[in-house]
Amino acid sequence: MGFWDFLKGGDKTPKAEELKKEVEGMGLNTAGLSIDVEGDVVKVSGEAVDQETKEKIIMVVGNADGVAAVEDNAGGSDPKFHEVKKGDTLWKIAEATLGNGARYPEIFEANKPMLSDPDKIYPGQRLRIPQ
Repeated sequence: MGFWDFLKGGDKTPKAEELKKEVEGMGLNTAGLSIDVEGDVVKVSGEAVDQETKEKIIMVVGNADGVAAVEDNAGGSDPKFHEVKKGDTLWKIAEATLGNGARYPEIFEANKPMLSDPDKIYPGQRLRIPQ
């Protein structure tokens, strides 16, 4: 189980059904998982189809406007995330987290379909770091 803070953004917390539609709209399989909202915290529980899908679902719901945190009650290991800071690039993040800036395409691929361009990241956004 893990708990991750996200940049809340927006005043209105989305409903669970809206978040599930957003996740499925990204092409992610929510089978075996439930997504619940309590206040501005999203709770993800159950068993995901695989670890990568679970981590991407946490990213999608956590980066949604109005969400301040995600509580992970789903099986599997805890994901590794990085909060983008002002001045960060995927190269810098890859250097810091993977030991080599040239590995930035791995971070970009790990965050598809949430990222559509490796140059379009913003402060406060959380990115999934492949393990």
